[in-house]
Amino acid sequence: MLEIKLSPFNLKECEDFYKSNNVKFSRYDIAQSYMIFGGIPYYMGYINPTRSLAQNVDQLFFKKNAVLRDEYNRLFASIFVNPDAVKNIVQLLYTRNAGFTRKEIVEKLGITDGGRLSRNLNALISSDFIIKYVPFGCGKREEHYKLIDPFCMFYLHFILNQKKISEKFWQQNVTSAAVSIWRGFAFENVCFNHIEQIKRALGISGVITETSAWSKKEDDTEGTQIDLLISRNDNVINMCEIKYYSDEFKVNKEYYLKLLKRQTILTESVSPKVVIHSTLITTFGLSLNEHSGAFSSVIVLDDLFKDE
Repeated sequence: MLEIKLSPFNLKECEDFYKSNNVKFSRYDIAQSYMIFGGIPYYMGYINPTRSLAQNVDQLFFKKNAVLRDEYNRLFASIFVNPDAVKNIVQLLYTRNAGFTRKEIVEKLGITDGGRLSRNLNALISSDFIIKYVPFGCGKREEHYKLIDPFCMFYLHFILNQKKISEKFWQQNVTSAAVSIWRGFAFENVCFNHIEQIKRALGISGVITETSAWSKKEDDTEGTQIDLLISRNDNVINMCEIKYYSDEFKVNKEYYLKLLKRQTILTESVSPKVVIHSTLITTFGLSLNEHSGAFSSVIVLDDLFKDE
């Protein structure tokens, strides 16, 4: 018996899918739908073209007997032999954006470091729920496992352990601070899932690269966390800041100084021959002012929709 791995749609494929189903969403909303449905056509197929994205989210997740309300549990039960053990791993990885080492997973879950854990981690990787990567500046022994599945992240953030939620939760909270903060983290995940599009926008498609998140400390108390690092074999590192905004992003003096601090800390951690390029990945571009020169390149949402 042959198996065919079906990967989730990217943003451009999501756009094409919606168009074929007469769903008229802006790219701003398509990106948000990706943060929720993860580019899975089965979930996207439930979208009602006559409703807004917010109305659809309420219909599919928050109304009584919503069709996707229990999908998280059904999904793991249908894919994995040990769904509870796998869900425990996923729910742990969700708690830290940069992920955890295998040793940390064993310690925090109180489980045995053996073949069963290896099988569960490999199954999660092969199913596109998580990735394994080495954080910048770390050795092979410090490999991290990071949750990248948007559907799981959305469910764990807004639905799991919520005993009572309004049937119009999303419509009522779509402009709330809590949802805005979630969008920020979720957009980082969108970018991690569209590295090839980011490289193409930077003009480095043919350059060998390694990508990771990076933080000087486990807890980013001094603002030294970097959303995405693209380390290139041409002695350049793109230090990427990721911002999901409804308008052009504006750099104020405080943020400008924070960027300079991050670049200084990163510079101290790399070879003198390496050049650091500050890169902004955002929705609608950069507002020009006296501090906007902090970024040497800007990637916008439209760039993430380009396949070629």
